[in-house]
Amino acid sequence: MIDLTALMTRMAACRVCEGKIPEPNPVFQLSATARLIVIGQAPGTKVHASGIPWNDLSGDTLRRWMGLDREAFYDRSRVALLGMGLCYPGKGKGGDSPPRPECAPLWHPQVWEQLKRVELVLLVGSYAHKYYLKASGSVTDTVGRWATFGPRFFPVVHPSPRNKRWLKTNPWFEDEVVPALRQRIQEL
Repeated sequence: MIDLTALMTRMAACRVCEGKIPEPNPVFQLSATARLIVIGQAPGTKVHASGIPWNDLSGDTLRRWMGLDREAFYDRSRVALLGMGLCYPGKGKGGDSPPRPECAPLWHPQVWEQLKRVELVLLVGSYAHKYYLKASGSVTDTVGRWATFGPRFFPVVHPSPRNKRWLKTNPWFEDEVVPALRQRIQEL
């Protein structure tokens, strides 16, 4: 078994999707001491350019939901950040393309071999819900049943500005789910 440093070096050098995406540039944050991992979709253009996970408007919203400032969020000793896809997948219909399907099966099992202290897995968006929870219903249904997946898993909607309408139509999310998420994170 390789150690986490060697794994992260291999992940950073990954070019499995070369020719299928605009430019491979794996973005993640991992530490063997992290007790919380945020698993999102895939980096967007701003994250791709900066190389910093969740360094965009979606990240601002996510940090607000979590009740964490930038310093706490980017404290790699406490918080791991991983996408279903490690690289920006390019533009698709109505937004970014989905994460590449080969990425999570290739890297996630190896990451889990190294992250033994994780107590909370925050699953952000439908791709993470489907992969980890085998969710077959809508995001609304999965997030509405958030309490049934605990205490280890916590599904939330993606914090993209594109989901403002969803948030407006589903006020229970900010009224019930966000406070429960903040409490769970504070318990860690």
